[in-house]
Amino acid sequence: MHKFIHSFTVLSLLTCGRVSATPVNTSTPNIIIMLMDDMGWGDLGVFGQPSKETPNLDKMAAQGMLLPNFYTANPLCSPSRAALLTGRLPVRNGFYTTNGHARNAYTPQEIMGGISSDELLLPRLLKKKGYVSKIVGKWHLGHRPQYLPLEHGFDQWFGAPNCHFGPYDSSKTPNVPVYNNSEMVGRYYEEVKPHSDLPEALSFIHQQSVSQQPFFLYWAPDSTHSPVYASKSFLGRSQRGRVGQVLSWLSVLGIEQNTFVLFTSDNGAAVMSGPNQSGSNGPFLCGKETTFEGGMREPAVAWWPGHIPEGSVSFQLASVMDLFSTSLSLAGVPLPDRTLDGLDLTPILLHSRPDNNSSLADRPIFYYRGNQLMAVRLGPYKAHYWTWSNSLEEFKLPLHQEDLSYHF
Repeated sequence: MHKFIHSFTVLSLLTCGRVSATPVNTSTPNIIIMLMDDMGWGDLGVFGQPSKETPNLDKMAAQGMLLPNFYTANPLCSPSRAALLTGRLPVRNGFYTTNGHARNAYTPQEIMGGISSDELLLPRLLKKKGYVSKIVGKWHLGHRPQYLPLEHGFDQWFGAPNCHFGPYDSSKTPNVPVYNNSEMVGRYYEEVKPHSDLPEALSFIHQQSVSQQPFFLYWAPDSTHSPVYASKSFLGRSQRGRVGQVLSWLSVLGIEQNTFVLFTSDNGAAVMSGPNQSGSNGPFLCGKETTFEGGMREPAVAWWPGHIPEGSVSFQLASVMDLFSTSLSLAGVPLPDRTLDGLDLTPILLHSRPDNNSSLADRPIFYYRGNQLMAVRLGPYKAHYWTWSNSLEEFKLPLHQEDLSYHF
């Protein structure tokens, strides 16, 4: 009952005036990464999709920066999330699978168990500057105790270790468990209601605002993943979506100018789920599970009032792995002494242009499935080395026996 009252209080304050603002400390801005699940590039109204109503995201873009050339590191859930939190390609952080010759890489944790303890995840490094970190939503980097978020630098967690994939009525395939930190508190659709992640996120933001501690919130709701559903409070009310409530809450607390927010998705829309359970990848070919643009080019909006130019658009090639290096740069934390694939986007975000000596100008985008390099983009050009039209027999051929010319 206490938790319900607290959540109700947080949500009701959104309709009220501004509460007492905490002092702004831009040397250590708060960081919020909003990672949607299977949301396509064409699912945002701001990209011109006439059938999509996303007024809060459109408003977020009008107040911040739109990034039309933003990519994931893998067209599947788990490897892309590992890449975001480590700043490294899946082939470098080891969280990938090779089964099916790049045709299936959903669950590397079934082979490896979980993300390696040798990897340095973003929340662990942010601790050096006193950040309190919380993940709300889907983890998907290993469900055994030694692989859960609190073992990798997060201070708090509310959510599921894997996809929700429900509701189910079968005891053989029960609903996905939900954890509060390291303790299982129930299952979605049973003890825990869908969309309970919103009050958890708002409550965490409020707590850190009151304590005046910098925070990192990794908000990863999985309800955009099929099966698609909406709770009663959101059904048919897209204008009151959760993203808008989070941004409004920052303004109510008076910390919007000290909070960097990046909205994106883990991979493209799952068009194979059918028209009623899938999003839109806009004009791009294919979707999730593929290294065509529909599978790896993601919607992305950066928001930081007073710092990111309003209504700006950057066509810089960018990657979800850049959020690792960018977050450390914003927090004033040195990059770890290891090979990273993510770059610092602050010259683009804060000044709308790369530095003169920046590696951003000529950076490539690598398209991997498992450990197979499928394609590369450099500037306006993209070379496909392999596609799903290639046969398994071709994959088995030694490189010197292949005629690669027709793959370009």
